[in-house]
Amino acid sequence: MLKFLFRRLILLLPVLLIVTVLISSLLYFSPGDPVQVMLGIRANPEAVAAIRAELGLDKPAHVRYFIWLSNVAQGNLGRSLQRNEKVLDLIAETIVPTLEITFFAVFISVFLALPIGVVSAVRANSWVDHLLSFFSLFWVAMPGFWVAIMALLLLSMHWGIFPISGRGGPIWSVAGLRYLLLPGLILGIRQVAIISRLIRAGMLEVLNADYVRTARSKGLSERVVVYKHALRNAMIPTVTIFGVQLPEFLSLAVIIETVFAWPGTGQMLVDAVLKRDYTLVQGIVLIYALLVIAMNLVVDMLYAYIDPRIKHE
Repeated sequence: MLKFLFRRLILLLPVLLIVTVLISSLLYFSPGDPVQVMLGIRANPEAVAAIRAELGLDKPAHVRYFIWLSNVAQGNLGRSLQRNEKVLDLIAETIVPTLEITFFAVFISVFLALPIGVVSAVRANSWVDHLLSFFSLFWVAMPGFWVAIMALLLLSMHWGIFPISGRGGPIWSVAGLRYLLLPGLILGIRQVAIISRLIRAGMLEVLNADYVRTARSKGLSERVVVYKHALRNAMIPTVTIFGVQLPEFLSLAVIIETVFAWPGTGQMLVDAVLKRDYTLVQGIVLIYALLVIAMNLVVDMLYAYIDPRIKHE
């Protein structure tokens, strides 16, 4: 296992390098000038040129990239062009709310998808299965931003069940959980639909397997047969797809944070893109890439727990 972890950590370097090259290329060659955004369209050309030189924006794109990359290698993500604060400090202020809403959505998706998928498989082609399938396909088909806006209009503004926007505090407080509940549910409910369908498909494959029939012939209860024997084997392909879906949690969190004015890194990323704050965008995307890689590494290690036959040599 240690050798496996070491190899995966070595592979981090080229992956992160490719991510930095792509995001830097998109930023440097996209239209717009951060200094022009900062000073306004009526700014004096001499003042714009002076600030560009002060910030190093007058250098060629590849030179700026290598300067930024050398600073990153030293643990310095630079300073925000618009806020003139350290990028690491800005990310540290907003990453906790983003992790709260992301991991809350992951918990909701797993907590709801497991029983829904199992019930759909055990009662395949029944009215319960058809009803759950209908709602799953409905949530998959609906755009995430549209669901978020409609939930905000109905549940917050019209009926007043949930707060309209913002963060009420840490997740362990009553106010914090109340503010987190609606955006977290909206973020996780789409993944519930996807994961539950995967669990259903995996369960249908294993419910008629020989070892499941053997377990039933031994007189074991249906609950033990389904959850201990069938579900564990059906979870292996589901965990694989779940690892692929993890980046979608972070990408959808950007939309949810913007709609609900959640003070997380995603909302700051949208603001930085609009203001052409290159260094802040580069820093946030790099941290997001590290989070996605770490999540997938945890998923890989779960394989050995779910299926003892899997060994990492």
